[in-house]
Amino acid sequence: MVLRTLKKGRRGEWEYGGVGEGERSTNRRFNPSHSIWHVLKTFEEVMLTAPWRRLSRSDWGCKQGWHTLRLRFHQSHLPHGRRFSGVWVFLLSVILFAGCASSGLQHVNLADDDANTLTKRLFVNMQEIAPETVMFGHHDALAYGYTWRGEPGRSDVMEVTGSYPAVYGWDASRLFRRGAPSERGAAQLREWILEGYARGGVATLCWHKPNPVTNTHSWDTTRAVFAMLPGGTHHDAYKQKLDYLADFLHSLEVKEGFWIFGKTTRVPVIFRPFHEHTGSWFWWGERHATIDEFVGLWRFTVEYLRDVKGVDNLLYAYSTDVFDAKEDYLERYPGDDYIDMLAFDDYHSITSAEHRDVLMNRLRMVVEMAEERGKLSALSETGVEAIPDSTWWTNVLLPGIKADSVGKRISFVLVWRNAHGETDRPNHFYASYPGHPSAPDFVKFKEDPFVLFEDELPDLYRKP
Repeated sequence: MVLRTLKKGRRGEWEYGGVGEGERSTNRRFNPSHSIWHVLKTFEEVMLTAPWRRLSRSDWGCKQGWHTLRLRFHQSHLPHGRRFSGVWVFLLSVILFAGCASSGLQHVNLADDDANTLTKRLFVNMQEIAPETVMFGHHDALAYGYTWRGEPGRSDVMEVTGSYPAVYGWDASRLFRRGAPSERGAAQLREWILEGYARGGVATLCWHKPNPVTNTHSWDTTRAVFAMLPGGTHHDAYKQKLDYLADFLHSLEVKEGFWIFGKTTRVPVIFRPFHEHTGSWFWWGERHATIDEFVGLWRFTVEYLRDVKGVDNLLYAYSTDVFDAKEDYLERYPGDDYIDMLAFDDYHSITSAEHRDVLMNRLRMVVEMAEERGKLSALSETGVEAIPDSTWWTNVLLPGIKADSVGKRISFVLVWRNAHGETDRPNHFYASYPGHPSAPDFVKFKEDPFVLFEDELPDLYRKP
């Protein structure tokens, strides 16, 4: 139990005492001339979400789990001798301390010990809902669709099912144009991420970073990882890209709280760099970098963003391609201190029901590895291009995820993008759009109680 008491001492001084698990009693005193507002300002957060109640004639407090916070006052201590009126109760309840608002988060073990409260809440809440439900996601869902591009409010998923996806996939490459920072791209990506967050959705961010040695594209497999490590020829250039990425992540600001008592914080993002590294089609793939080089680049990236740039709103996802053994999956694992989610991309075992056992086995393994480490798990990319099977959603994908009692505990499944049919690739789409033969089955998929779209999400950003 944690007990914190604010009261007037015998000589008129304000006292704040605390007793914590494994801690000695502590006391903090303030000058008698300090107002109550000066004393209360010493506390870390202002929240209205704490459940408060009157504990006695002079005590007001809240209790959450095994944490109890207590505010002790006597009528004579109020300004001008005013009674402990409803107005004072309201004002004091607003300032009922961070311990109430953040209880349950003290023991969250993330790659970033200093992750902000929203990020910790998202992690804990995603863990809580994963055993019984899976969130559905779509890449570039708000940017364009099969028949439209750049029209605010539109989404192929929403126009078929009546709801936006619960998870939005985005790409950090939007922050750059021809190798240089793009303010326009950053502004648009920021708008989309904040829009999804405002409705309760979750943002993920991959990075199809162009090959830094040749300045071409992600699929140019010229060796490059070694050149990006400290001491490498392209290390400083990589840090400049990370600087701009960090500035963008810092800019994802929202106001949390109520009225003048709110505070500015940053929207959480699930960041999964160097995805599908167990394949060899990207320059960071397994045939183009040694294990030590890949692990070193991953660790440097996390340490630079987290420790040097102070980015506090990321959950780091380790996302491989397909695998058939845990040893293969973990071969380039950078360590628990650098990872919050274990995931994989699979465009192979989901083509038909014939491969269900393969998908089921992979899902089981990734969930087991994640839960052993206290991490989240996900099927971070999947889908069948052009969805040739009109019942794929309910006859292949859904039963494939639900087939195993362990494997079904992934937090989300995300399908790839819907390219604009006229200006991009006409058959490169992975979610049903209005009029496609699979659209009715997509609606059935959405209606399954196991699947969560955005309109069915609990509040993932409130305290657990």
